[in-house]
Amino acid sequence: MVHIRSTLVVATALVAGVVPATAAAAAPVTALTATAATAEMGTAVQKGGPLTVRVGEGAPVTTRFTVSLPAFVTGRLTAGLVLGDLPGPSAGGDDLPGAECSVNGDAYRLCGWNYDTPEYEDSYGDGYVLSLPPTEAARTLTFDVRIDPAHPAPLGEHTGHLEMKDASGTVVATGPAAVNFVLGTPEANRRATVHARDKDGVLWQYESTGDPARPFEPRTRIGGGWNAYTAMTKLPATVASGEGDMVARDKDGVLWYYEGSGDPARPFKPRVRVGGGWNVYTSISAYRNGLIARDRDGVLWHYSDSYQSTPSAPFQPRVRVGGGWNAYDVVRGAADIDGWSYNDGVARDKAGYLWLYKDAPTAARRQIGHGWNIYTAIV
Repeated sequence: MVHIRSTLVVATALVAGVVPATAAAAAPVTALTATAATAEMGTAVQKGGPLTVRVGEGAPVTTRFTVSLPAFVTGRLTAGLVLGDLPGPSAGGDDLPGAECSVNGDAYRLCGWNYDTPEYEDSYGDGYVLSLPPTEAARTLTFDVRIDPAHPAPLGEHTGHLEMKDASGTVVATGPAAVNFVLGTPEANRRATVHARDKDGVLWQYESTGDPARPFEPRTRIGGGWNAYTAMTKLPATVASGEGDMVARDKDGVLWYYEGSGDPARPFKPRVRVGGGWNVYTSISAYRNGLIARDRDGVLWHYSDSYQSTPSAPFQPRVRVGGGWNAYDVVRGAADIDGWSYNDGVARDKAGYLWLYKDAPTAARRQIGHGWNIYTAIV
């Protein structure tokens, strides 16, 4: 033990003799300065933790970040909310919710999700950056990020961080961030309604919820007397806000128009007579904002929307599509849904095969399934 102690004392004396006194004194100061610089990295704190956004539901929701900066940070700064696990463009992730941002309580302005930005170009792999408003450095900064739930978003919790950079691109503050996108209840004008007529002629409405696990609210009664009709179809699709029209053909071949009222409890206005002679058709279905109708000879006819404001003249004169449609026992077109025109149609033949007519009834058909004759109705 004595020998070891003597060796350590000699080694210490040799080092003291070799290293100049000024250098030995300066070394601890350099180490202290590096440690202080590391400790002075600014922080960003998300108030209340992850923001929950109920997609498709209600008003925009806001999360706040408070950024604390060291005193030595000055000049113009850029900021970004980096959620690196959002799908990049190569994964089809271009469709992200709209956002507005505010700094230090100023007016909100649009801020966009960008795969690359001038401030964050190619920095974060396949993720997205929400570019926040640039601002001058201060000891404390606040950023409010307001996200619109009406737009689609990739569901789930997406984690990342908020960070600030100075003019040289050096990160001067950072902190964890998260946004949790969950499925909400869409607004009434974005939720379809299904109508069903029972054997007593009562028409019932099933309002959709937007939840695939529980697709419909309990049914509500629209009214009786609907067994007077031999055919009914919507044009365009009806929604929970009470909008969307319907036409119905009675047993005498008269076509009646039910205009949407805008009242969810009473979704249709009193019927208006369109005209007679519609009993020549064995099938009537919506097609965009108009109708397709098949006559007894198997000829399919198209009635385009007249774009007139009066329900008594809703269609242009019919146009012949083609023959041979008696091969099918069900013919269905697609309505104009939420402003988007869908030109597709489906038809089921008597053997139970379902066929798709993509973009137009005149297109080449494509088989999409078999066994559809187990169903008594397809809409």
